[in-house]
Amino acid sequence: MNLEEQPIKVAQIIGKWVGGGVESFIMNYYRNIDKSKIQFDFICDEDSTNIPYEEIERLGGRVILVPPYQKIFKYQKKLNEVFKKQKYLIVHSHINTLSIFPLRIAKKNKIQVRIAHSHSTTNKSEWKKNIIKNLLKNFSKIYATDYFACSELAGRYLFGNKTYNNKKVVIIKNAIDLDKYVFSENKRKAKRSELKINENTLVIGNIGRFVEQKNHEYLIDIFKDVHNKYKNSVLVLVGQGPLIEKVKAKVKKYKLEKFVFFLGQRLDANELYQAFDVFVLPSLYEGLGMVLVEAQISGLPCVCSTEIPSEVKGIPEFKFVNLDNDSKIWADYILDLKDNTNRASYKNKFANKGYDITKETIKLEKIYLTLLKDRG
Repeated sequence: MNLEEQPIKVAQIIGKWVGGGVESFIMNYYRNIDKSKIQFDFICDEDSTNIPYEEIERLGGRVILVPPYQKIFKYQKKLNEVFKKQKYLIVHSHINTLSIFPLRIAKKNKIQVRIAHSHSTTNKSEWKKNIIKNLLKNFSKIYATDYFACSELAGRYLFGNKTYNNKKVVIIKNAIDLDKYVFSENKRKAKRSELKINENTLVIGNIGRFVEQKNHEYLIDIFKDVHNKYKNSVLVLVGQGPLIEKVKAKVKKYKLEKFVFFLGQRLDANELYQAFDVFVLPSLYEGLGMVLVEAQISGLPCVCSTEIPSEVKGIPEFKFVNLDNDSKIWADYILDLKDNTNRASYKNKFANKGYDITKETIKLEKIYLTLLKDRG
């Protein structure tokens, strides 16, 4: 096949699409990739939500639904049918330890380039999940021909220190459209007006799915301590997820209903960062913590857990705090940062760190093409 005559078809294995960070990562690259060279199909679980069908189809791609991996035999049977029919040249799997399942089927169908992409790590508190993760992790390299990761920590976690030290893991940055996140005083005022928040109110922000990993219940403890010390404060939570009712119940228990805003899934996160004063992310683990990059570009001070990779830090107004610390200590760090008024743009700094989507998409295109040529 002449690679220059028609676009290369890449199967992006998503798993359950819920509108999270991995999906944002893939869509950012898809919007910017040269579709005369490379075209994506998105293979998603049937129980997915928030799939942007219209945008994907407008850009020339397709969404192919398969049974969820929990129905492992049906999942593999359907994938086998899809791979046989579509004749993909590359399968790029984003489902971490579970990538062994689609990549096994890809190998069976003689697909030459099979990429396992690590987007996450783990935490000892999720011990039940870790039993399965650690078992599957042992097989993470069996069917993959190439190893990608969003950060050093994520790469070492899934593929091991030896593989990482031997420079066999390619870091693909979670790049974004930097211009969208540059601070704007006008956007800040407009968004606060929309949310009915006064300009002198301290706004603590968090964006993430309501799942155990994101540690929202501890965040409510932190905000309770902030509010006890500084009454003119609110917490804005953006996202959806299975634990949202549990978090709302804790807010009610603390009688903080008037001060905690649940905004649900939003498409204006880049503008919401402008309205925040401090961004807080007490996650149990992250592959990188893309929301922290987005927040920092707009000069937003950040407080996050030490479980998040240190390479995410890019601005001075950034504090790592241990999850073993009392929530009052977190509150003190947040209040220390509340008077920061220097919302400078850090666009150029993060562009130099590899987060400019235009430049990084060109790199990914070259990697795809090189891998194919190397395999003949």
